[in-house]
Amino acid sequence: MHDRRSVPSSQPSHRSLSGSLLSARRFALMASVVAGLGAGAYGLGHGSFDLIGTPAQAQQVGANVQPSQQPVGFADIVEKVKPSVISVKVNIADKMAKGDDRDDFSFPPGSPMERFFRRFGGEMPPGMRGHRGGGMMTGQGSGFLISADGYAVTNNHVVEGADRVEVTTDDGKTHKAKVIGSDPRTDLALIKVEGASNFPYAKLSDGKPRIGDWVLAVGNPFGLGGTVTSGIVSAIGRDIGNGPYDDFIQIDAPVNKGNSGGPAFNTAGEVVGVNTAIYSPSGGSIGIAFSIPASTVKAVVEQLKDKGSVSRGWIGVQVQPVTPEIADSLGLKKAEGALVAEPQSNGPAAKAGIESGDVIIAVDGTSVKDARELARTIGGFAPGHSVKLTVVHKGKERELTLTLGELPNKIEASATDRGDRGRSSQGLDLPKLGLTLAPASSVAGAGKDGVVVTDVDPKGAAADRGFKEGDVILEVAGKNVSSPADVRDVLATAKTENKNSVLVRVRSGGASRFVALPIAKG
Repeated sequence: MHDRRSVPSSQPSHRSLSGSLLSARRFALMASVVAGLGAGAYGLGHGSFDLIGTPAQAQQVGANVQPSQQPVGFADIVEKVKPSVISVKVNIADKMAKGDDRDDFSFPPGSPMERFFRRFGGEMPPGMRGHRGGGMMTGQGSGFLISADGYAVTNNHVVEGADRVEVTTDDGKTHKAKVIGSDPRTDLALIKVEGASNFPYAKLSDGKPRIGDWVLAVGNPFGLGGTVTSGIVSAIGRDIGNGPYDDFIQIDAPVNKGNSGGPAFNTAGEVVGVNTAIYSPSGGSIGIAFSIPASTVKAVVEQLKDKGSVSRGWIGVQVQPVTPEIADSLGLKKAEGALVAEPQSNGPAAKAGIESGDVIIAVDGTSVKDARELARTIGGFAPGHSVKLTVVHKGKERELTLTLGELPNKIEASATDRGDRGRSSQGLDLPKLGLTLAPASSVAGAGKDGVVVTDVDPKGAAADRGFKEGDVILEVAGKNVSSPADVRDVLATAKTENKNSVLVRVRSGGASRFVALPIAKG
């Protein structure tokens, strides 16, 4: 028990002592500031030293930068655009075999929802559960209306395989919807919302966004609905390996599961992209999301509304990028264009005279940067359209005119037997490349043309460039080869000509490609 007697005023209490110490500490801090200011004033008054002035030759950082106008907030924009955004709910019939009574549940491999979660990663969020008892699976995504009579855009992977589609508008009303058409190659779908003819709708932007522009993502993350996030355009022209028409806008506005199919608005209230994918090791937003550009959406939606599908121009070639090594092998000044690995038999390109090893550098006079740009350019034309291609053929430019065919829904690749291959005693080692070769005709299942790779040194230069056992080398430096000796002779000739690498055409599986192999010196 403590004695609570009063302390005489002549003896300072602990509290008053603490207060004194605290006051002294504050004073010391303030004093250091005052002293600093006083020293600065002294320097200015007597010219001894100058803490504030700067040398005449120095330049203030940012002195000439014109301040850009920034929106104070996004509330006014959101108020106008949010009513056009919808939440999309789909029901998909359970295709899993009946009688499987496992307690755990996973979507069937290759099913639309399995592809959805493989794309987004992580665990299933609330509102996206499989229900075995009812024989149905449900999923949720986002979308946005593009016309007053109910046409709306979403992702193909949101509605793919759906037996029933329902949408919830911003006012909380639920409407039935039907899928008008979809395009898996761009992951876009057009749906028609029923029940009204005066829906608020959004406008697709006519311009292209710039890196650094503000964007607003509106959607239905985790089934929450009506969620708005903001960020900027981080990059454009992104290829995420989704297909030959990849041309994504990268944004850092937080986008999560359920945002798929939702719009990315600019500060003018126009849709610049459709949010379709995120990069996320954890399954949640880490600030890297990808949107399909409005220009692509316009072209696809127009065809989907007209006929329910998309037709694309096709020239019938397997193409690959021109790497610096390949450019050096072909004597090109720049590593640009699309290298033709193999023209398809009886395709438009083959009929026009395009051959393996040609490089397509322009379409109708507009330069082609790479293979993806060629695919997007040709795919943007309708079948039957006539185009003029500028091609580098054996070091010389030439122009060819051809009529585009229609891109098949599925191109069947010729099968190559990659089963047991009898090792040939005629094999030849190329130790500096890390390859062992044999005539294709002497190896079961390898065909009659070229030489087959029977062994690859995992530490060799060939392994670094993707060669594997069973690959068939058809050409080296533009010359057909039928024996390991042919390969050795061509390499020796290239070496005497002081070439750094040679271009090798390889058939792997049902496809052909070119590989630049370095020539070992010494």
